[in-house]
Amino acid sequence: MSCSTYYIQECPTCGRTLQVRVEYLGKKVSCQHCAASFCAVDPSSGELDPTESSLSLLARAEELIETASARAAVGFSRRSPSDC
Repeated sequence: MSCSTYYIQECPTCGRTLQVRVEYLGKKVSCQHCAASFCAVDPSSGELDPTESSLSLLARAEELIETASARAAVGFSRRSPSDC
């Protein structure tokens, strides 16, 4: 029976700690918790920039919130009191 070697990597989407096989370094993997795809890299190598992915995720969240708020404002302004 072969024994695999793992390293620890955080999912850039959900933040859960994952055990990733060393054989998967440099390959695209999926998080078992949230199904997000990302490249398996050794965090100690310096190739992983968590602030970059976190900032892009936050920017996308802000964009979605602004869009939802704008749609809600338009929807509320079109209603008449009898629509309630």
